Amino acid sequence: QVQLVESGGRLVQAGGSLRLSCAASGRTFSGYAMGWFRQAPGKEREFVSAINWSGGSIRYADSVRGRFTISRDNTKNTVYLQMNSLKPEDTAVYYCAAQPTYGSGWTANEIRYWGQGTQVTVSS
Repeated sequence: QVQLVESGGRLVQAGGSLRLSCAASGRTFSGYAMGWFRQAPGKEREFVSAINWSGGSIRYADSVRGRFTISRDNTKNTVYLQMNSLKPEDTAVYYCAAQPTYGSGWTANEIRYWGQGTQVTVSS
């Protein structure tokens, strides 16, 4: 089992920045690939970004590439999502996800472990 707890979500103005954190506990954190998803009201949960165990492989959704940066600190059992140049359409609940391997599926219904989510609201 892996337990995930997100933090850092809040209300921010368009053009601003936020850093989300996801603290993991349970099984060895460094052995898992980590990711972020988001879900806006009335929409399906969508992939945002993923990072492999070492940080050497990273992927982003087209909608956030160039604005968001995922990173991890295996000494702190934490994964981060730095979000810059935020837009109102980035408003959503952001969820942390853990997968056994980076090559595992990164659709919402394939995720092994989820956090409880943190709300990000971007005002125009």
